[in-house]
This record gives sequence, C-alpha cells and structure tokens, in this order.
Amino acid sequence: MRTFAAAATLIALATPAFAHFQEILPSEDVLPDGGKVVVDLVFTHPMERGPTMDMVRPTRVGVVTERGIEDLSGTLVETPIDGKQAWRFERNIAEPGAQVLFVEPQPYWEPAENKYIIHYAKVVVDGYASGEGWDRLVGLPVEIAPLVRPTGIWTGNLFRGVVLKDGQPVPGAEIEVEWVNDGSVTPPNEAFITQVIKADDMGVFSYAMPKAGWWGFAALIDGPEAQSPAGKPASTELGALMWVKATDMGGPK
Repeated sequence: MRTFAAAATLIALATPAFAHFQEILPSEDVLPDGGKVVVDLVFTHPMERGPTMDMVRPTRVGVVTERGIEDLSGTLVETPIDGKQAWRFERNIAEPGAQVLFVEPQPYWEPAENKYIIHYAKVVVDGYASGEGWDRLVGLPVEIAPLVRPTGIWTGNLFRGVVLKDGQPVPGAEIEVEWVNDGSVTPPNEAFITQVIKADDMGVFSYAMPKAGWWGFAALIDGPEAQSPAGKPASTELGALMWVKATDMGGPK
C-alpha cells in the first residue's frame, strides 16, 4: 500500500498542471465603422485548445465607457462547448471610443490544486477606431492597467501593463501568458505552453507577442483562505486577466 501511495505521488508530481484562463474574446478588437461585436466567454486552456471547464453563469458581465459602467448580464446566452458550459453576448457599438468589456465569474473549484479560482477578465474593443478611452479601469479587485493601447497592435509589438490589487500596484507579481492556439502551432514541449514573466517592483511587466492572434495575460495573486466543498482548508487564486490581439502587417488574421 505504501509503495502504491508513493507511486501515485510521483505520477501526480510528474503530471503537468494546466494553466486555466478565463477567455473573453470579441469577434474583433477594432470596429472601424462601428456595429455589432460578438463576445465569447470560455474557461479553458488556450494554447492546448482545451480541455474546457464548466463555467457557471457569471456573477457579472459588463462594459465601461465614458458614461461609466453598464451591466450586460441580461444579454448572456449559454453556448456550450464540448458539453461544457460557456457563454456569449452581443453588443452594438454605435459611437466612437473604447468599450472595456469585462467578466466577473463565479469561483471555480479545482480539486487537483485544492483551491478556488476567480479570474477577473477584460478586453478592449475600439469603436470607430477612435484610439480613445483604452486606459479606463473597471475597478475589479485585481486588474491589469494597460500602459500600451491594447488595440491596433502589430505582431511583435511590446505590450506593457501594471498589475493592480485593490487599485494598488503588486510588486513582483507573476504573470502567465498564453496564445489562443488555432491549431497551427504544436509546442515542442511543455515549457512552451505557458510563458511566465514577473512584474518589477512597481508592478509593471512587458511581453513581445511573436505571433498574430489573441494573447492572454493572467496575473495570479493569492486570495483569502477558504474552505473546500468538503469543509477543509483551501486557498483562493485571484487572476487579473487581459486579452490583447496582435495583427500581422501583411493583413488581418
């Protein structure tokens, strides 16, 4: 029995931990003529193209514009993926300016890591290619404040941001980075699946996106202690996520 337990432990240690990412991906990052944008909410592993986890109905979905915050939760439509819960909503953009779309999901229990995961995710869509309002903050418990306009970005550009918790910079924050794989890339080994960078003493990080498509930046921060569904001590992972699209100079992807 002891030998079996030791073997099971070794297997568990050898099994890679999937990087969970809360996606909030719009059909476009810039709408030069305004119009409708479709936004998909999926809790998954982007670079590995799954597996997808069940995402129960979010606590809140909304948008920040120059007029403030608008709740969009009533527009959610359930759109399952691979038999797992996922969501979608549409928004009509009828005026110039940035639309900062965000989602506050309900806590996800991950038994393999004995923790709850809450990833507050956001993405910016630029109405009429105005280039204005992209640095508005939602005011989430944890959030990435962009230092580079997160729309109209060329492949290879450097994206920079500040990791915030309760509105204050988080020195040395760890940020996981993944690309939404369209099937064209096979990582040579597990080290290439999730890129990992650390913020400096001011909470600032940077990353050059080497390929066109959507990139997710997930700053992971320890949350409050919690109890597992079985009533045992557990931890909480708070994620400040921001999604940025890179586009090749040869044309849109």
